[in-house]
Amino acid sequence: MEEQELKNALGKNIKFFRFRSQFSQADLAEKVDISITSLSNIERGNNFPQAGTLCNLAKAFEIEVWELFRGEGAGYDEKTVIAHITEDFSKHVNIALAEVTRQYMA
Repeated sequence: MEEQELKNALGKNIKFFRFRSQFSQADLAEKVDISITSLSNIERGNNFPQAGTLCNLAKAFEIEVWELFRGEGAGYDEKTVIAHITEDFSKHVNIALAEVTRQYMA
C-alpha cells in the first residue's frame, strides 16, 4: 500500500467511525484536541495524524487504534481476530498481575 492510499483509507475509516458515533467534526475535534481544519484534512487524506492523535481518536470512538487502519469493509480471518484478542487479553492480565504484586507483595 502506498502512503497516499494509507492516508485515504485512514481518513475514510475515521469519517466512518465519526458518523457511526454521531459526532460532528467540531465534536470530534474537541474530544481529540485538534482543530476542525486538521480533522478535515485527515479525513480527506491530506494529512496523517500524529501518534497521540491516533490514540485520542481510538479513545473517542471506544475502539483499538488498529481498527482505524482496517480496510473499508474488510473482515479479518479467525486467526487474526484470535491473535488480537489473545494479545490484548495478555496485556491486561500482565497489567493486573503487576498491580496485584505491587499492592500485596511489596
